[in-house]
Amino acid sequence: MFAKPKPVGEYAHDGHPIVSLMREANRQWLAYDNSRSTNFRRTVTKYRETYGRHPPPGFKEWYMFARKKNAHNVDDFQQITGDLRPFWALPPAEIRKMAAKLQNSDGIAGVRIRNHEVSIDIEDWRPETLRDSIERIAKYLPDMDIALNLMDQPRVMVSYNDTQEYLRIEALTRSLPIDAQDQFTSGMDHLYEKDSTVEGVDPEWFSIAGQPYMNFASESCPPDSPARANITTEDANKLYKSPSAGFITNFTASSDLCTVGPVLGDKHGFLFSASSNVISRKLLPVFSECKVSVNNDILFPANMYFMKDKRYVYNSRHDYEWEYKSDTLLWRGVTSGGVQLVDNWHQLHRQRFVQIANSTEMESRTVPILTENSVKQYQNFSDFNPSNFSLDHFDVGFTEAWGCIPNCSFYDDVWTYKEPKDFSQQFKAKYLVDIDGHSFSGRWRAFHLSKSLGIKATIFREWHDSRLFAWRHFVPMDNRYDDLYALMTYFIGLGNSSSSALPASSAFPASREPYVQSHDFEAEVIAAQSREWAQQALRNEDLDIYLYLLLLEYGRITDDNRDGIGYSGDGSELDHFDAQHPFSMPIQMVVGDHPDTP
Repeated sequence: MFAKPKPVGEYAHDGHPIVSLMREANRQWLAYDNSRSTNFRRTVTKYRETYGRHPPPGFKEWYMFARKKNAHNVDDFQQITGDLRPFWALPPAEIRKMAAKLQNSDGIAGVRIRNHEVSIDIEDWRPETLRDSIERIAKYLPDMDIALNLMDQPRVMVSYNDTQEYLRIEALTRSLPIDAQDQFTSGMDHLYEKDSTVEGVDPEWFSIAGQPYMNFASESCPPDSPARANITTEDANKLYKSPSAGFITNFTASSDLCTVGPVLGDKHGFLFSASSNVISRKLLPVFSECKVSVNNDILFPANMYFMKDKRYVYNSRHDYEWEYKSDTLLWRGVTSGGVQLVDNWHQLHRQRFVQIANSTEMESRTVPILTENSVKQYQNFSDFNPSNFSLDHFDVGFTEAWGCIPNCSFYDDVWTYKEPKDFSQQFKAKYLVDIDGHSFSGRWRAFHLSKSLGIKATIFREWHDSRLFAWRHFVPMDNRYDDLYALMTYFIGLGNSSSSALPASSAFPASREPYVQSHDFEAEVIAAQSREWAQQALRNEDLDIYLYLLLLEYGRITDDNRDGIGYSGDGSELDHFDAQHPFSMPIQMVVGDHPDTP
């Protein structure tokens, strides 16, 4: 079967701020794609320029592994280095000792590599899945212990001052010894033994479940950040939202609790009503599937991405071409996200989203959108009643109530529960929303691989974030959802142009219906770009490639001789290999954008 051609055309020349955001994302993406290394020589040179160190032992074999699996980018692994940098300030033996002892700690499981064999002690889907994943690459890895977080929520939150001190020490340890040994040290002590206990390694766990998260998170933020200073909602918005309709201009900042925590603290279940939230202020080598910006957990590709669970795995047989999808925004889920009580449920993020998307209790309320005047200029229209629009274009609802105390009977007169929809039904809609539950959502990768357009609101970070560009690969949405209708009226369109020729004035007569032309082409372009990139950067192979390099880097920081090991060559020994495994050419043009467009 031949792949469908990319959408052909240009973005609308109508001055809408979303077009500018898409163009800026395209410029950033092209710079990113054109800067990637295309041979081993350049890869090792760029690594040293970026991190001030040699690549870890086994890097040459990792590079060949990655290239044989057609890795598109062999440079973009800053998340790994960022997660591990603070640990350079700790003695390797101390890290090994913590990883070994933590395996007997509550909410932690051990995954161990000995002589290239992987083992676990408990039957649980998380360690079992990670064990199976590591077994595919274990022959390349040194002995190590992995302390795996069994909870949905991240576990490590070091104070800002301590983190800065760790990073200061790390910077002092950087070196490029010319005689570095390209092998790990064998026979090191302080690895896990069956009679190990947590004695000698007190993780100092404490629970903050149900408490305001920002009361603790602010200590991990810079002193001059909004989280530690008095800041108004208006001032916070300026840091990551456009002045017109509040579109996200900086997706990283929109999920940075040091920036948005003060305005989200009572609007996201994780931040005020988490069902479980056990953390430590100590720098512990805990591997987690996600974290928020203030956490120090070590990220790895989530276990559910490695599973063959039809709830999370994309299957092209269940998808539809764009023109056969409906102009519908779709979301299904349960009432997760935090402990729900009769007096707090309306503040949780999923509940707020479902109410906003269904215009619940909004018959007399209005929301801001951007609409056109008679000379095709966009202006703020603050009095839009969304009821009819949501009824026509939104299919959003809960499938069941879950996680309430003492029970969920207080929802009886609130929700009309909807039937669940599997992917074969969800992919009939053009627009798929992905929002947080107790932690990150496992559906996001499948949405990227699909032919629908993903719309994302989250406070959680995952392994792949640096390779996904907002407004090129997905549409970002504020965690307060105040931009929802401005986004969707832009893509779907609103009203009739012939009957809504509004005057070129900021004052819109109440008798006039607002008008927004449809931008279906722009939506299709982002969806197509997302799918194309996911097929190159979010494949099963990319999960293995990331995990492989992560464990090489982790193996180095836990090695007693870490300052004297690594790959010190110039990369020339793989010249012949590179000639046999050429990289794909960088993308030169961006769909929908004319090359002369400013």
